[in-house]
Amino acid sequence: MAVVSTIALGGCTTSEVLNQGYVVDQTALDLTPVGSSREQVLLSLGTPSTTATFDNEVFYYVSQKRVRGAMFMKPKLVDQTVLAVYFDEDGTVKQIANYTLKDGRVFDMISRTTPTGGVDKSFLAQVITGASDPSAIGRSALGGIN
Repeated sequence: MAVVSTIALGGCTTSEVLNQGYVVDQTALDLTPVGSSREQVLLSLGTPSTTATFDNEVFYYVSQKRVRGAMFMKPKLVDQTVLAVYFDEDGTVKQIANYTLKDGRVFDMISRTTPTGGVDKSFLAQVITGASDPSAIGRSALGGIN
């Protein structure tokens, strides 16, 4: 019985490595020195993973490496690189920076979720903490229907 379960569980471990995003090519990066135009950056590095929210003054090229120990486990982020190309008002490169996990926060390029403010309580949390309006609990239980 122990041998059979060991063999069955042995099939679940994969130690799978997942690489996502832009892989920085040093040759392409050398083609975009400080002073290059925005078009030259797009030709040598390609389309960025994302751009700055306002005025497209920064191109971000994001690369992530995740490892999953078994097929049913969530992948763990082990390495991340963000190549940032900063532009000045004239549209020329003023700085190129390479950030890693040691430099700050994890850049989430997968979830596609927008965080919202406030507290979202479940029906059970509302019952336990109490609601100021008794009909609010009923509306929550019925999905917002009065």
